[in-house]
Amino acid sequence: MPAEPVVTAVRYVPGPPRKVSRHSVRGQILDALRAALVDGELAPGQIYSGPVLGERFGVSATPVREAMQQLALEGAVECLPNRGFRVLSRTPRELAELAEVRALLEVPVMLRLARAVPADIWETLRPAACATVTAAAAGDLPGYAEADRAFHREVLSLAGNGRLVQVAEELHRRAQWPLPGAPRVRRADLVADAAEHSALLDALIAGDLPVVESLVREHLACCPA
Repeated sequence: MPAEPVVTAVRYVPGPPRKVSRHSVRGQILDALRAALVDGELAPGQIYSGPVLGERFGVSATPVREAMQQLALEGAVECLPNRGFRVLSRTPRELAELAEVRALLEVPVMLRLARAVPADIWETLRPAACATVTAAAAGDLPGYAEADRAFHREVLSLAGNGRLVQVAEELHRRAQWPLPGAPRVRRADLVADAAEHSALLDALIAGDLPVVESLVREHLACCPA
């Protein structure tokens, strides 16, 4: 079978059909759909069909269905036989519960790391914090969500517990899905949230445990993306 042309797409947005590379098609579609969820393009309560989304991406419905099945496992959508996939709605209570569980995981780990990790190691995370600032300043909500997860992933990875990082990132991703009917997150809120990453790094470098705990709890409770 002749090789198909390689074309790249980054995320699902309204507009004319776009194609993605045949290399890791499912992974690219999954990334695009995750970004569309964060951005509110895939709205809670709405039903989307594999063939329609496949046409938009310029691929068959198969990789779209596979990506949607992964999103179903993550709790973002539910599969409706012969109809498609419905984006699940959440409540403010569910969002608060996610924040509470994330705090139970991340606060003790960051306090332990603040006591043990030297300042020069913390400084290596500065680019990750700056990446969140850049995405926030651009008003790029999906980009900010990805950069935010990356920063937390780099911090938690210093604990040397891969399973912890995996669980924390799954919770983080779920916390980034917008509530039904919620207004789009303002750029100013993203910028303020991004600034907390640099402030957290400063507190970790200083070994200021009360400030570390306060910043992490506030950040998790108020995170806009």
